[in-house]
Amino acid sequence: MTTPVHVTVTGAAGQIGYSLLFRIASGQLLGPDTPVVLRLLEIEPAMKALQGVVMELDDCAFPLLADIEATSDLDHAFTNTSWALLVGSIPRKAGMERGDLLNVNGGIFKPQGRAIAANAASDVRILVVGNPCNTNCLIARSNAPEVPADRWFAMTRLDQNRAETQLAKKAGVPVSQVKNLAIWGNHSATQFPDFANATLGGVATPDVIMDHDWLRGDFITTVQKRGAAIIEARGASSAASAANAAIDTVVSLTTNTPEGDCVSVGVTSSGQYGVPEGLTFGFPVVADGHGNWSVKDDFVIDEFAAERIKVTTDELIAERDVVRGLGLV
Repeated sequence: MTTPVHVTVTGAAGQIGYSLLFRIASGQLLGPDTPVVLRLLEIEPAMKALQGVVMELDDCAFPLLADIEATSDLDHAFTNTSWALLVGSIPRKAGMERGDLLNVNGGIFKPQGRAIAANAASDVRILVVGNPCNTNCLIARSNAPEVPADRWFAMTRLDQNRAETQLAKKAGVPVSQVKNLAIWGNHSATQFPDFANATLGGVATPDVIMDHDWLRGDFITTVQKRGAAIIEARGASSAASAANAAIDTVVSLTTNTPEGDCVSVGVTSSGQYGVPEGLTFGFPVVADGHGNWSVKDDFVIDEFAAERIKVTTDELIAERDVVRGLGLV
């Protein structure tokens, strides 16, 4: 057995946290040979519910689960952590403007960024799941300048998974045949699921799915609005699929990306594809399996894609400007 890796999950008693913790403890996040210490953060009113979750984790007798620390204290939650999964956030409520949403979440992610910088392990990496995840990630990163920018990620993998399934169903092929599908920009209704650079069985998607009106229309809007459709259907937001995407993201960032494929994740832009530097932006990313990653540089951006990437870029610029004006970054 190796030394246990500390993994922090915020909002740990929530629906996504509940769907996520047992998979981490079973070894699905970091592999079957890596023991973990779970550091679980909740707000004080949710601590009783969190204790129930801890009891269930104990009752599973996971061989890889070395310890559990349940707390409402930020410093304790991030002590020695090597992976921080920031799940807890405030959802948008009726009558709430986006600026209001960003402001209230700034009160969560600004102090979390500071606590990560002060307490986490030197190899810490952070995945922001709580929405609006791109700009929440920007807020936390901006308040932890001691942590390198390439350690911060926002989750667009759920959108990638959704898009892959839509393409596979339309083409009548297994989802495993869908490769190289990127989600550009913001995890919001402006995101752009890039079908043109994706492949089905090694063939460019537009050469397999001949209904190009569908690709440019219903495919995109279905992916963009999938979260709202799930809320309408089940009366609650995506939980199990979001937890699954968080697992997928970490696994993809810590293993070697197969040739001809990519993982979609929000990372700090260095100006790739003309995206302004500093934005947390969804890109196609490849990893080397040793903790290093890079934005894939061979995607072809046609006029149709460029227009949609501009829309989501403009939205993220507007969000950045709002949080700057609020003093959050």
